[in-house]
Amino acid sequence: MRRLSHRLLLACSITVLFFYSTFAQQAAATAPAKVPLPKAFLDSLTRQTFDYFWDLAGKDNGQQPDRWPSESFSSIAATGFGLTSYIVGVERKFITREQAAARVLTTLKFMQGLPKGEAPSGVAGNKGFFYHFLDMKTGLRYQQVELSTIDTGLLMAGILSVQSYFDGPDATEKQIRDIADALYLGVEWDWAMNGKDVMSMGWHPEHGFIDAKWQGYNEAMILYILALGSPTHSIPASSWKTWTDSYQWAKYQGQEFVNFGPLFGHQYSHMFIDFKGISDPYMKTKGIDYFENSRRATYANRAYCALNPGGYVGYDKTMWGLTACDGPGNDKKSNPNVSFEGYNARGASQFYVRDDGTIAPTAAGGSLAFAPEICIPTLVEMKKRHGTKLYDKYGFKDAFNMSIAYADGTQGWYDKDYLGIDQGPILIQLENWRTRIIWTTMKKNKYIREGLKKAGFTGGWLDQ
Repeated sequence: MRRLSHRLLLACSITVLFFYSTFAQQAAATAPAKVPLPKAFLDSLTRQTFDYFWDLAGKDNGQQPDRWPSESFSSIAATGFGLTSYIVGVERKFITREQAAARVLTTLKFMQGLPKGEAPSGVAGNKGFFYHFLDMKTGLRYQQVELSTIDTGLLMAGILSVQSYFDGPDATEKQIRDIADALYLGVEWDWAMNGKDVMSMGWHPEHGFIDAKWQGYNEAMILYILALGSPTHSIPASSWKTWTDSYQWAKYQGQEFVNFGPLFGHQYSHMFIDFKGISDPYMKTKGIDYFENSRRATYANRAYCALNPGGYVGYDKTMWGLTACDGPGNDKKSNPNVSFEGYNARGASQFYVRDDGTIAPTAAGGSLAFAPEICIPTLVEMKKRHGTKLYDKYGFKDAFNMSIAYADGTQGWYDKDYLGIDQGPILIQLENWRTRIIWTTMKKNKYIREGLKKAGFTGGWLDQ
């Protein structure tokens, strides 16, 4: 469900004391002993991953490439992550606030000025939504990709993050806030419902709305919250209940949680919203919040890999992580009993297992804020064990698979590319764990707060 071009092929009153006692009991049952904090490694991971977004964005338009070093179109979700990454850069003193504000304003002005409409070409979007992929230079629709609801949502989440962060009185920061407002308020979320109770995954000018809809727990929590919070094109409050009615709660690998196989579905919304201590009506019945749900999903993913039912090379308790990522592809097949895939939504849950031996560092990196005690040792071990084949100029490359054996006797496939939508969770969630800066920034955003309240969330920081 993460890249709709690929997604369509893949698918389709608890008290505070009760909450904290539940978390403490679960943590005591699953968390290993504390490990030393590798500050130098985390500092370098932050800087190098940030450099992906700072170095590779289009200098005249701020668009982020879908991947590098392969030649690439722009990914609007990656552009959203890039906008948020500049906040990290300022806070870490990699760049000045003025440099970040200038880059942000360039990006937003470019997005605002792009042509939109129902034409199949020569435009960047329609009804406030943007096409999934855009030409890196012109910003126009790439080939015949869909007008993507989730990718627009992730772009808008990034736009709202800089709107709330750049709150100064100077002309540049005021322009940022004004253009961010115009872009967000222009998205016709109600149109994307297509008369249904749940939102469509996208639309094509050639044949209308896509049949696939956002239901079942996945990365679309942020999408619904943005749509609910809109004062111009809001969707009905009942949409949230319809969304949660399709959840699949089950016990898997010793953890009880709302299941979704690939870890990105447990990460993307949490990059922007701190769900710890706030709950909607559904989670109140379960006695946990969505933060704890993602923590349990992370532990379950690790447990599956440690069990390694597929017998893949290199899996263990410190070498795990299944999520959507690149893969070696069938052209690299060396085991007749395994179908090695290219880009795919790998994952493990009670109702979904997709595993071909390919591990993605973003699985552990994007879950670091939930379970640092198991994610940090894994990231450290990945770099130590695989060296520059996996960790190089911009931090972790997208994926690797040690079950691939080549004719020349070498073992292991390593991706040559970094992917923007996988770099973002590593950088942002690492910083959320260290300083909570993105979470703190987004708590100030009135649209996010309104969306959460309309969905029925209460408690914690939201009630303060």
